[in-house]
Amino acid sequence: MAGLRVAAIATLTPLEELDREPFLVDSRGQHAMCARWAADHGHVITRELLLHATRPDHGALWQAVDEGAVDAFVAPNERVLHRALLSLPAFAAECARRSVRLETVGWTEPAYDADMKARVHRRLSMPTAGYDGC
Repeated sequence: MAGLRVAAIATLTPLEELDREPFLVDSRGQHAMCARWAADHGHVITRELLLHATRPDHGALWQAVDEGAVDAFVAPNERVLHRALLSLPAFAAECARRSVRLETVGWTEPAYDADMKARVHRRLSMPTAGYDGC
């Protein structure tokens, strides 16, 4: 089904985990992966969610669905979903109950070299200094 309105899920992971889990810390990279996937499938991202251990019934997840602005959720992979949600099985069940698709991009996570980690670190550690991550 083409033309879905999609909410992209990224996980909020502390900067302290950058060396161990760079992709999970790089929420911008997670959202970008979801945006590329959506564009490749003819879908449009209507919401970007940044979550950490969020309850599957949390109103912020379902508000856009209830308003008719979201038909599906997408995340880069299940690792992101497991960090973003308190219970992935309960969230998947709620998606099924509400007839909302839950997708994962499924692409390989990027390999982060020292320069990429440094850019993520600067972007996240200096957000009020006007640094835009470029």
